[in-house]
Amino acid sequence: MNPRERRAARHQPPNPEGDPKPRRRTAPITPARVIDTALGVIAKEGYEALTMRRLAAELDTGPASLYAHVVNKADLDELLIGQLCAELVLPEPEPAAWREQIRDVCTQLRDQYLKYPGISRAALAMVPTDREIVRVSEGMLGILLAGGIAPQTAAWAIDALILYVAAYCLEASIARRRAAHDDVAWVLDRDELLRRFAALPAETFPHTTRHAVELTAGEGHDRFDFTLGLMIDGLAHR
Repeated sequence: MNPRERRAARHQPPNPEGDPKPRRRTAPITPARVIDTALGVIAKEGYEALTMRRLAAELDTGPASLYAHVVNKADLDELLIGQLCAELVLPEPEPAAWREQIRDVCTQLRDQYLKYPGISRAALAMVPTDREIVRVSEGMLGILLAGGIAPQTAAWAIDALILYVAAYCLEASIARRRAAHDDVAWVLDRDELLRRFAALPAETFPHTTRHAVELTAGEGHDRFDFTLGLMIDGLAHR
């Protein structure tokens, strides 16, 4: 079975009787071990540190052996996002609670992404076929439909919500990485931003200088919650 056939087989229902017996060897390389090792690299060093060569080295094998289990980096990305999605708990849709339910799913996804700096980049421009990723979109679709959202609106809303979560987490990862360097630590320093805005000429930047406090407000995930609320409330009005 070539790598592409292996990838296709992952999306088929399990068939224990038809599965060939695994060959015995020490510390076998399996898709699960590949995923766990890759996530370990990302957790320690960030998504940008993960390459197929680096992953092969962590597994104490060569790239050629690795390609027997994953087709390419894009295939690995889908496996990683699928693993994170597998951790999400999807509720039974309740029409009266659809707003809270869809918010909770998005928050769970955000928290999964933030555990692994930069990993949400892997979710961008992805056309998923992994069952766990599709499971999440299926669950979100069920929640929105139960809330009375039209099918087409619900479908596009899911895409927009997932894209926003990924972008939010990617920006947070980039900001934290930059803040690790002393010369750009001010990026996350609200007081420094206030000082810089206050130093602007008021005649040129009247609104920025007047509303510097509002422009720099927000702690933790306040802005995430605000934007998510805007998107969900917009769906309700439609």
